[in-house]
Amino acid sequence: MEQSHTFERIALVVLDSLGMGEMPDAAAWGDAGSDTLGHICESREVKLPNLRGWGLGNVRQLAGVPPVEEPRGSFGRCALRSNGKDTTTGHWEMAGIILERAFPTYPEGFPPEVINRFVAETGVPGILGNYPASGTEIIKVLGDEHVRTGKPIVYTSADSVFQIAAHEEVFPVARLYEICETARNILRGEHEVGRVIARPFIGEPGAFKRTENRHDYAVPPPREMLLPIISGAGLDVVAVGKISSIYDAAGVTKELPGKNNDQSIDQTIAALRSDARGLIFSNLVDFDMLYGHRRDVEGYARALEHFDARLPEIEAAMRATDLLVLTADHG
Repeated sequence: MEQSHTFERIALVVLDSLGMGEMPDAAAWGDAGSDTLGHICESREVKLPNLRGWGLGNVRQLAGVPPVEEPRGSFGRCALRSNGKDTTTGHWEMAGIILERAFPTYPEGFPPEVINRFVAETGVPGILGNYPASGTEIIKVLGDEHVRTGKPIVYTSADSVFQIAAHEEVFPVARLYEICETARNILRGEHEVGRVIARPFIGEPGAFKRTENRHDYAVPPPREMLLPIISGAGLDVVAVGKISSIYDAAGVTKELPGKNNDQSIDQTIAALRSDARGLIFSNLVDFDMLYGHRRDVEGYARALEHFDARLPEIEAAMRATDLLVLTADHG
C-alpha cells in the first residue's frame, strides 16, 4: 500500500478490550496493574508475525513480540480522556464525544425502584439474579430456576450494563428483545446505563449455551459526532458487528451483521471489496465477550493469533488509497 496523506476510505477495526497498560485512574475502577495485551504475551509465546511487522512490538516492550527495525505501519498508544472504561465510552471518544460523567455501575445490583418498575412494565413474574456475574456462570447457577419459573435473569458486570438472560424456548427472542427495549426506556436519567443487553441461551440444565442472538441497546450519542458528519458529507459509514448499536445507528448508512470475530472480519473484507467510500467501522466482539470478561487468557491468545493470521486477507482487499486503523476501546 502506497504512502498517502489523502485516503478515500478508512477501515477502523476495534479489537474489543485489547488494552495495553493501565490508565492513571485504574485503581479507582479496581483495575490497578491491568495490562491485557502485556499479560497475554507473558502467559506464553503468542505468534503475531503480521502485527509485529506492522509495529506492535515497537509501541512498548511485549514478551515474545520484539520491535522491528522498519515497521510497515505507524504505531502508538492512546489514553482515554473520558471518565469511564467501557465499550460505549471508548467508542464514543473515537467519534469525538468526551464524557465528563461516567455511566453508572452497580456492584451491589440494581436498586428496587429499577427492578420493581421493570417487573411492572414488562409483566414478567419477577426476576432472578440482580448481581454482577459472568454471563456463562449465572446461567449455570440460575438457568434451571429460570426455565421452571419463567423469570428472566438480570445481571450486570464491572461495566455499565443491564443484561437480561433468557432461554429461547421460555422467552422467544422477540419477547426478550421487547423487555430489553422496555428496560432501555426505564434506564434513563440517574440510572442511564451505557447498554442494555439481551443474552439469549439454549440447552438443558448443566449444558446451557448462549446463542449469537445477542442484541445491544445503547444510549443515543448526546451531541454531534464523527459518524453523522461523515455521512452528512455524502460519504458512506459502514457499520460492522455491534458498531451500529453502540451509536444508536446515528450517521450509519449501511449495517453489516457480525455475531463473532470471523463474521465481522469477513464483512470488513466484503466492505473493502465494495465501492463504499468513507468509513468502514468494525468491532471484533469475541475478544471481550468470550475471553476478556471470562479472564480466559489462553482463549484470548488463540483469538489474537487467529486475527493476526487473517490480517493479510484484510490487506489484500485494500486499495492504495485506503487506510487501516487497528485499536482497542478499553482494557
